[in-house]
Amino acid sequence: MTNAAILYPLLAQVALTFVLMIWLAVVRTRTASRGEVRLAEIALDASGWPDGSVKIANCVLNQFQLPVLFYLLCVLLMITANLSTQQIILAWIFVASRVFHVFIHTGTNNVLHRFYAFLAGFVTLIVMWLLFAFDIIFKGL
Repeated sequence: MTNAAILYPLLAQVALTFVLMIWLAVVRTRTASRGEVRLAEIALDASGWPDGSVKIANCVLNQFQLPVLFYLLCVLLMITANLSTQQIILAWIFVASRVFHVFIHTGTNNVLHRFYAFLAGFVTLIVMWLLFAFDIIFKGL
């Protein structure tokens, strides 16, 4: 299996993060240019932004939590040449869970549904790390 196989889900997760960041920039620029927020109030405290902007901003912040461990694992899988079909499938499941999480978070923001999307990604990532650790410990580098 080539390293490119793990790069596709990794790049999809990166793209998701960039799309969210661009969306946030567009929404905040539009909001500020319409005078819907006072710039002095939001300079040091983001609570002055409208709810829609806050939802997107919180979602952007979430992309720097679990996905950081995903990125690290992808790099380690490439460096150690421990890629497997299972890891690739799990990587895509993780990214899909993040996409669902984004849609829920920026849409209805139903906390229970959002938690289930988070949990799916969390469990998937744990399984990925356990498989990696098992391979390193029992099969060696």
